[in-house]
Amino acid sequence: MDLTDLRCFLMVAEELHFGRAARRLDLLPATLGRRLATLEDHLGTVLIHRTTRAVSLSPAGQVLVPQARDLIAAADALEHRARSLGRDSAARLRIGAIDSAAAGLLPQILPIYRKATPELRITLEERKTIQLLPRLLSGRIDLALIRPPERRDPRIKLRALLSESTVVALPEGHDLAARESLRVADLADAPLIVPDRQSRPHSHDLTIKLMHEAGHAARIAQVAEEKHTIVSLVAAGLGLAIVPRWSALGTPKGVVFRPLLTPEGQPIRRLHLAAAWCADVRDPIRDGFLDCIDQHRSDIAQTA
Repeated sequence: MDLTDLRCFLMVAEELHFGRAARRLDLLPATLGRRLATLEDHLGTVLIHRTTRAVSLSPAGQVLVPQARDLIAAADALEHRARSLGRDSAARLRIGAIDSAAAGLLPQILPIYRKATPELRITLEERKTIQLLPRLLSGRIDLALIRPPERRDPRIKLRALLSESTVVALPEGHDLAARESLRVADLADAPLIVPDRQSRPHSHDLTIKLMHEAGHAARIAQVAEEKHTIVSLVAAGLGLAIVPRWSALGTPKGVVFRPLLTPEGQPIRRLHLAAAWCADVRDPIRDGFLDCIDQHRSDIAQTA
């Protein structure tokens, strides 16, 4: 029995939605469906009932879910234990980060940390939170810099790092671009470009909530998944976008950013950044990196 197929079954059992489960696993829905079918063929029983309207667990699926979770947890514990035994000799740190942390936090902290640990090999990969958490649990990365997930997994420890402020991305020449800062009410009639909620729930919900709290409905002109795509669409004149301040780094031509402030003139800081790691893995290298962030967090937070 393939453990990957078993993980796919558990994700579908948790979401009861093939599209959402596929996105969390970073798979195509068709691939997820094939893996589930393979598992069902291997076990000789139907685990998931799927119709055009609903997805539900079969009686056999309901019985197997807790046992499958125990099996996956045991396999993860074995893998983490094996990896931790070899970490001292490997002398490496594998970091996963969302795009905002990769653009704003890591360029500030890595030069400092490398001076203290020049022999350490550090590898980086940039992905979304929903993609980094499975990679963390599978042992493919040691630390993830993410948005805190809506559902807390007891196998993962989280440490709050800082909260990013928000800015508005506007096309050059837009009437609002002449202002030094903006309020949410200024965006009442503006077409907005927002991230897809399934892949970036924090940024998507922030735009909707800010507009609602100001007494306006968000006029969503376009939905896009990647931040660089959103900013490019702004440059093309398709709308405005509320994005993290660090997204303004590496600004493409044709786009300007203006701080988004509360009615009292204070920065809006609702995009939280956290460090995540596996709760059952001891790792002094990872802990040293987190300590370095803590020592310089106040200075870094001023740039967020």
